[in-house]
Amino acid sequence: MPSLPHHLVQALDRFNATHPWDHNAHYHRWILRQLPHRFGSALDVGSGTGDLARLLATRADEVHGVDSDPVIISRARMLTPAGTAATFSVAEAPPNLPTGPHGVITCVATLHHLPFTEALDTFRRHLAPGGTLVVVGLFRPRTATDHLLGAAAVLPNAALGWLKNRGRAAATPTSMTARTRPADMPFADIAEAARTVLPGARLRRRLFWRYTLTWRRP
Repeated sequence: MPSLPHHLVQALDRFNATHPWDHNAHYHRWILRQLPHRFGSALDVGSGTGDLARLLATRADEVHGVDSDPVIISRARMLTPAGTAATFSVAEAPPNLPTGPHGVITCVATLHHLPFTEALDTFRRHLAPGGTLVVVGLFRPRTATDHLLGAAAVLPNAALGWLKNRGRAAATPTSMTARTRPADMPFADIAEAARTVLPGARLRRRLFWRYTLTWRRP
């Protein structure tokens, strides 16, 4: 695949660093649309600063946000108003997750940090019958389709950064301070492994270097 000229890549990197925005939060409202209007217990794995958990708490009886980073869990607690139906705890996934059963499990930009099939199997076991799993994940580009979709996201990425920051330079959002690592699984391998563990799972490549997975437990 042809790549962008190096000087253009550098210019875009500088622009994006000056006008940052949270690509994961871009999918939060989409996640809510995949869920029932009301549900009981929800588990958000890799909850970070708690933005999604607090959104889930507007629809859930209780939300458990878990993350392996104690610093970011402290931030989540500080950012969560008293009385919100969301609590946060430090836990290593997948072995130490609250067992539930949960009516909803979400996992955003976290699955590539975990042992993939073990994590999905744990989510499946902790999900209540009829419950919904929603994953927004990262994949390693490998095919022409992957690279074309990545290229198609370059200009919208810059435009949204400009619009969300109203054309002004901005600090990195608190939600983007979590530890990161690149994805190592290509989309085809993710889809094959996911459908083995979760028969009937729906997966789709998305803009902004993400994919989505949805599954409802029978």
